[in-house]
Amino acid sequence: MQLTRRTLALAMPATLAALIGAVPAAPASRPAAADTDRHDPKPTIVLVHGAFADASSWSGTIRRLQHAGYPVLAPANPLRGLAADTAYLRSVLAAVDGPVVLVGHSYGGAVISGAAVGNSRVKALVYIAAFTPDKGESAAELAAKFPGSTLGDTVNPRSYPLPGGGTGTELVIERAKFHGQFAADVPAAEAAVMAATQRPVATAALEEKAGEAAWKTIPSWALIATADKNIPAAAERWMARRAGSHITEVDASHAVAVSRPAVVTHVILAAVRATR
Repeated sequence: MQLTRRTLALAMPATLAALIGAVPAAPASRPAAADTDRHDPKPTIVLVHGAFADASSWSGTIRRLQHAGYPVLAPANPLRGLAADTAYLRSVLAAVDGPVVLVGHSYGGAVISGAAVGNSRVKALVYIAAFTPDKGESAAELAAKFPGSTLGDTVNPRSYPLPGGGTGTELVIERAKFHGQFAADVPAAEAAVMAATQRPVATAALEEKAGEAAWKTIPSWALIATADKNIPAAAERWMARRAGSHITEVDASHAVAVSRPAVVTHVILAAVRATR
């Protein structure tokens, strides 16, 4: 039989209907991929720098975490006072949706310890060459608990205006001494840039007593920098053991996030995977 153009046109709708009817429907119980992701979202990794640094110190870590597919946030830490800095970080966390892994370097460890208190979305704390204070302890006294810190011989105090009037005192590391003190395992040219962009820390922030400690209820990880000249490695190790942290040690300076970003990323991802 010869098929005319009109015959084909009349037959096409019936043929398509038959084909569509032959395709089995997807099972109603099978979730779509997007639904699965919503039930098990990747945490936002929030990186908090410490004294004499800025958020760019996390650059190598950020690139690696983003490459692994994680959302990352590295806010500026004001470094003006522990209670004020903690309150600021809480406001940052309030704007983040979903679960969070908090990472703190140096003085930033004290800040994350306070900011995570009572926040059920914070699934893990990661301390990178950091302070892990208990209630009533200050960063200054913890740094002096064990011998080995040479920071006091390299800093200069200077005055700055307080918002309510009067003046406060902040510390900066002398540029000529920054490389050896803070970042001995970082190339000299890069350390010179870090010295020029360092964020001064108020002495009040280092001397202020910590409040409640989130590491008592949230699992924690710690990276000990064994060549640290700011916080003695013995102090980092003692605090980490007291907190029950999962401990990794590396031969690195205080600027371990700059000199060894791959190791830092490895520790962070270990915390992420253990708490998902």
